[in-house]
Amino acid sequence: MSIFGQNDALFEKGKEQYKTEQYADAIVSWKKILDAGEHSEAVYFNLGNAYYKLNKIGPSIYYYEKALQLDPDDKDVLTNLAFAENARIDAIEPLPKTIFSKWYASIANLFTFDGWAKLAILFIFLFVISFLLYYFGTIERRKRSFFIASMMSVFLFCGALTLAYLTSADVEKDVPAIIFTESVEIKSAPKMNSATAFILHEGTKVQVEALDGDWLKIVIADGKDGWIPATDLKKL
Repeated sequence: MSIFGQNDALFEKGKEQYKTEQYADAIVSWKKILDAGEHSEAVYFNLGNAYYKLNKIGPSIYYYEKALQLDPDDKDVLTNLAFAENARIDAIEPLPKTIFSKWYASIANLFTFDGWAKLAILFIFLFVISFLLYYFGTIERRKRSFFIASMMSVFLFCGALTLAYLTSADVEKDVPAIIFTESVEIKSAPKMNSATAFILHEGTKVQVEALDGDWLKIVIADGKDGWIPATDLKKL
């Protein structure tokens, strides 16, 4: 309880510092809460605001994104994130999605991979019940209905299990990060003397695909990829 009390006091102290435009001091206060092991959308949101006031776009976007991980539908966070993203230098057009990828996303996003796994268990349970009722049934019409229900349950079980596997794999592959360096050259190989593929700037969101020593392979929304020193970005 004393820890929660200390964190509440730090949060209020940071708010007062923010109101008096002591943004750097407010950041110090709120980061002490994170260092104590307590993470909340409010702390991340306020950190994003303070960094934005200091014109530090990379950390600002980073903490807004952290807030959205806890509450993806918060309108205040989404609005402020849009303002911060407008201050970025890089304007990257994402690759157009195919009809299949749009269809898959619309279905897969209905549940988390845990949700799809639980749904698969439910369908296999329904299959067992339906099949037993069919097997031990005596009325022909009911037996036919239970047989159809059991076959549908198997089909739905296979679909839910497949989506559970695919969404789980999507989560494992999803390693977003934010560029923290003002400007960084993305290399074609994990070596400082390799050719420069392109340049990114502070605040740009990337996906981390691989690790090689102190280098990370990243890909951006338009499909370009390359290597960057691990110290130039921060994973969400």
